[in-house]
Amino acid sequence: MSKRLTCDVVVVGAGMVGSACALYAARAGLDVTLVDRGPVAGGTTGAGEGNLLVSDKEPGPELDLALLSGRLWSGLGEELGTVVEYEAKGGVVVASTPDGLTALETFAAGQRKAGVSAVPVAADRLHDLEPHLAPGLAGAVHYPQDTQVMPALAAAHLARASGARLLTGRTVTEVLRAADGSVRGARTDRGDLHAPVVVNAAGTWGSAVAALAGVRLPVLPRRGFVLVTEPLPLRVRHKVYAADYVADVASDSAALQTSPVVEGTAAGPVLIGASRERVGFDRSFSLPAVRALAAGAIRLFPFLADVRALRAYLGFRPYMPDHLPAIGPDPRVPGLFHACGHEGAGIGLAAGTGHLIAQVLAGVTPDLDLTPFRPDRFPPEAV
Repeated sequence: MSKRLTCDVVVVGAGMVGSACALYAARAGLDVTLVDRGPVAGGTTGAGEGNLLVSDKEPGPELDLALLSGRLWSGLGEELGTVVEYEAKGGVVVASTPDGLTALETFAAGQRKAGVSAVPVAADRLHDLEPHLAPGLAGAVHYPQDTQVMPALAAAHLARASGARLLTGRTVTEVLRAADGSVRGARTDRGDLHAPVVVNAAGTWGSAVAALAGVRLPVLPRRGFVLVTEPLPLRVRHKVYAADYVADVASDSAALQTSPVVEGTAAGPVLIGASRERVGFDRSFSLPAVRALAAGAIRLFPFLADVRALRAYLGFRPYMPDHLPAIGPDPRVPGLFHACGHEGAGIGLAAGTGHLIAQVLAGVTPDLDLTPFRPDRFPPEAV
């Protein structure tokens, strides 16, 4: 490389995943620059609820990553303390019908074999966990490993803890490549950053960053809304959601889908989700989506009918066709790494993703097999 190096690694995207990549790469002894066209957590991270979940994942590569990430987040929670609002609150997945409960318990049995703590809850014990739940539910499964952070705070503190050179308000316009095709840095609208490695952690915009390096990655936006209530005393103790949420997460449909997800926060407001639809980057307000969220939440917690919603906001999850992120080196471009496409699980999977990226960069065998996450796994027609 003829140009003097700016750093060892340029991480593109200062959301949760990018900040985690910066943190673990720096802790592996690498000099890191973290660059974003906006502020830290200015994209999907800032529109997230902060969920660190195992409850919604079936046995397989994503669950393995979630379990690894959960262990890492536990350590980060101890290290960073209350500043990121890390809360080991647990999750409760409820079923409204006997058939739904049977399906949920079968799903949970498979998870337990993979290392998840999933505790059946009979209908007559539901109110021990959540006193304000609606009557008449068939039962639930309690997931003690589900936790939560405040995503914007967490991303900011991970970025700060990394000690990385942080460059916000800089748009990456090109991935610089040498004559042999290998990465030699990133060009921004305010100058070049020279490095032998670029990590694409641009979330929903990961496809665009990949294209700057001359490769295709099928990351698509999947819009979702969140309702935020007025601050309340603690009435929702866990993350509580209906069992059909799991099917919505795994669906390939582009149409609007909603399933009730309700959780309290350390600051008092209750967050209400979740909707999913593929409408490109359309930021229009959707009254049908928000109405469906409110109605679903009231079905779970009737007291919410008398609570004011102060605002609603939207974000774009980075959807991939097989619902797995792209993690690791891209064999099509030496020096290009990807850490994007986590859909709605990026907050929870960030720590594990950053850890795995750093292991590969340091020449260490990663804790998980990265084959299922290969960036080049998609046939051309899927891109």
